[in-house]
Amino acid sequence: MTEAPDYRSTVFLPKTDFPMKAGLPQKEPGILARWQDEGLYRKLRDARRGAEKFILHDGPPYANGDMHIGHALNHILKDMVCRTQSLLGRDAPYVPGWDCHGLPIEWKVEEEYRKKKKNKDEVPAQEFRAECCAYAQKWVDVQREQLKRLGIQGDWDHPYLTMDPEAEGTIVAELLKFAESGQLYRGAKPVMWSPVEKTALAEAEVEYEDIVSTQIDVAFEIVESPIAELVGAHAVIWTTTPWTIPVNQALAYGPEVEYRLCRRRTDDGRTYVIALELLGTVGARWADEFVPLHAVKGSDLAGTICRHPMHALGGFFAKPRPMLPGDFVTTDSGTGLVHMSPDHGEDDFALCKAHGIEPVFAVEGDGKYRADWAWLGGQGSVINPKFNAPDGPICEALREAGGLVAASADYKHSYPHSWRSKAKVIYRCTPQWFVPMDRPIVHGVSTSLDTNGEKNTQPQPFASSEVETQGATLRQIAVQAIAETRFVPEKGRNRIGAMVEGRPDWVLSRQRAWGVPITLFVNRKTGQYLNDPAVNARIVAAVRAGGVDAWSEERAQEYLGADYKLEDYERVTDILDVWFDSGSTHAFVLESGKWPDLLRPEGYTGPHADLYLEGSDQHRGWFQSSLLEACATRGHAPYKAVLTHGFTMDSKGMKMSKSLGNTISPIDLMKEYGADILRLWALSVDFTEDHRIGKEILGGVADQYRKLRNTFRYLLGALEGYDHEAEGVDAADMPELERYMLHRLAELDSALRQAINDFDFNTYTRVLIDFCNEDLSAFFFDIRKDCLYCDAPTDPKRRAYRTVLDVLFHALVRYAAPVLVFTSEEVWTSRFPDRGSVHLEALRELPAEWRDAALAERFEGLRALRNTVTEAIEPLRRDKVIGSSLQAEVVVPVGAPEGDLAELFITAEVTRGQGDAVEIVPTSHHKCGRCWRHLPEVTEDGALCARCDEVVAGIDA
Repeated sequence: MTEAPDYRSTVFLPKTDFPMKAGLPQKEPGILARWQDEGLYRKLRDARRGAEKFILHDGPPYANGDMHIGHALNHILKDMVCRTQSLLGRDAPYVPGWDCHGLPIEWKVEEEYRKKKKNKDEVPAQEFRAECCAYAQKWVDVQREQLKRLGIQGDWDHPYLTMDPEAEGTIVAELLKFAESGQLYRGAKPVMWSPVEKTALAEAEVEYEDIVSTQIDVAFEIVESPIAELVGAHAVIWTTTPWTIPVNQALAYGPEVEYRLCRRRTDDGRTYVIALELLGTVGARWADEFVPLHAVKGSDLAGTICRHPMHALGGFFAKPRPMLPGDFVTTDSGTGLVHMSPDHGEDDFALCKAHGIEPVFAVEGDGKYRADWAWLGGQGSVINPKFNAPDGPICEALREAGGLVAASADYKHSYPHSWRSKAKVIYRCTPQWFVPMDRPIVHGVSTSLDTNGEKNTQPQPFASSEVETQGATLRQIAVQAIAETRFVPEKGRNRIGAMVEGRPDWVLSRQRAWGVPITLFVNRKTGQYLNDPAVNARIVAAVRAGGVDAWSEERAQEYLGADYKLEDYERVTDILDVWFDSGSTHAFVLESGKWPDLLRPEGYTGPHADLYLEGSDQHRGWFQSSLLEACATRGHAPYKAVLTHGFTMDSKGMKMSKSLGNTISPIDLMKEYGADILRLWALSVDFTEDHRIGKEILGGVADQYRKLRNTFRYLLGALEGYDHEAEGVDAADMPELERYMLHRLAELDSALRQAINDFDFNTYTRVLIDFCNEDLSAFFFDIRKDCLYCDAPTDPKRRAYRTVLDVLFHALVRYAAPVLVFTSEEVWTSRFPDRGSVHLEALRELPAEWRDAALAERFEGLRALRNTVTEAIEPLRRDKVIGSSLQAEVVVPVGAPEGDLAELFITAEVTRGQGDAVEIVPTSHHKCGRCWRHLPEVTEDGALCARCDEVVAGIDA
């Protein structure tokens, strides 16, 4: 028998050196180094100079510890924003930054001191701050390299740091704008206080955890009352903070609440006043029942006086405890009466102040009662569960005095903790600096406040040019700005709106060392802060030149100048809330000119940044502090849009925690998978909600990556040697299938552009992957492989196919570039080694005439029929009746769409039947020895069909 000829050398198979195995962990660092050496970021700025600006302002991560998965997601999203905007031809610079001041860094430095048995208070402040600065700089450098490894494109050589002297000077300048416009006051109000960290905290620095507390019922004997039956009775309060009883100054009742004078069924010789609705629950707590004796309306309790259970101590404890009307008193829990400690509660403070009762500042910053306090002086800490326990010193003393009615350590509830130290916090009344939320800024003149929060009518300039904000309060301006801002997702508007509408005055001061100082002088006689623009200018200049250490007692007279004497003024030594630092970054980063790429055209007014992008927790953090700072000083938000992302959970949907051992390091993931896989994961999930990551999830992402990589590998191989001048075909002259694919590409282009404008990167990535898998690999490439492999190079259909592949290559490599930053560069340079980086490219405008709705509609019908045929063939392949679809003959319904159906279905032959079903039978035609198609013209297996015979003859010639 004669051996069949081998035609493999005559088939035009794709040729490329582009490897299927990515080797990303090894390959990506080299690409990064090349970008750095070539100055790619600066080249992109030059390429986009003069184009429409898109400015994303980077919210500063904290310079404290390695990058975690939240950092990775956040920065990949920011990079995606800037890269996709650049893809649209806009100038989208990215300047990264870091938050460098604050308690966590100070705390870490103190920890090192404690290990060395050093006392922080014995170290000069300047030396201590230098150590904090060095600690922050170390982690800035570490995080910078880790974030660069993700392929984040930005001005890494010139990041912004809030500890730069110029930044510190700008923060001081912004603070003094508040001072000059009267938007500062010093007052004693209860604020969140951390006894462990010894400082006030902002709401954004607090998280809530479930705990179990001691709950106690305490009896206050009534000594005076307009209701005679109540004298000698005991008003009962309930609390879960026993430590506040030593600072009690009054009791509150609900004017509309119904109370009962009652006795216990196991009569102890006392009578009690308790809310009617709560008699049952209080009785259960006391393991007893009550016998009602007398009905009392809450409003009738006006004028009633009690005495503290520890009245025998004299002094503070012997003073009368009035019963006061409180609208906040409810019958949801407790006894219906609330004990009032103005030092340790917002409602307590407001009610007591309204009745002339002032705080006593009994609890010190470390949570201990001050040494001269008559009861428990020098003891604490008040957040210690043992101190508050039923057998602890507070309850024991109350029990001995006859004031403790019930106590149990079993009350489960949510309680605020410092998110840094994880320790419980308390409300504590201390003198602090505040920004008022509800004082009007009137017609270019702010209603100023003195240091006690009282009105001061000195006229001050309002810093905004937005006339419509004149006369409004900071809260009103902020609420209006929220209404004018775009939120993605939209629910972010309601979240931050509710927070701003309900928030108290902004507490600016902290009692720590590592931060920007509150650079104010307070007159020792009047209590008002000095408001002199010349003094302020000297302070700002000094801090810009020398950093925060410039605010020193030694230089105080220098700043005051010849017009003021230092002995007349107190130099404030508090530092600013770090949220004011980060809330002021828009002034330093976007407006200062230090980064010219970020400047808006001269004369521009309105929000400077197009976008702020952070986690959803920043509605109460950076989004809000930036909003308030800009609204107070400029009259509008600093941003046009706010994009928020959720949090990354483990594969089971649980919050990541070191204690649970379920944390996933992006650094380790990049060592195993490479950065492009991590980026593809981040841009594939619905990041606007909480989302998951894990080995199995990343395995699925890696599969998607391999399919995308294979698409590019096929394109590179199929386009080997392509010359558009010699081979290119006009769209009008192409076969219908090619014209349909151009239509689909135009649809994809529109979908991706819309996704960019919507910041919908989950959709962007999904439709790109779906197009590559379903439109190309499973459809277009599959159908045209016969044409590519077997048609003559000069054949018009093959030329049209390669022309479309070239169009697809240029589109897809650009579409993929913001997602797979390393792979797209590898793909681009594999084909164009001398054309620079793909990341300098922009999207091409696709011709409008590529759209053909009628053709698309017909092909959608053909694709549906093709799927039906494929499903019908599969059982025959499974049963080995046929080996491939090329061995099948297909009978389609008489009404099936027209076209070259055998080519479309990749079958031997297609005929039209009379029924409605698709029928499949094995072909009887012989197989071409070159293209493997079964055709009537092939006389025997291995012989050539007419097309292949002609092509082979041409090759031989």
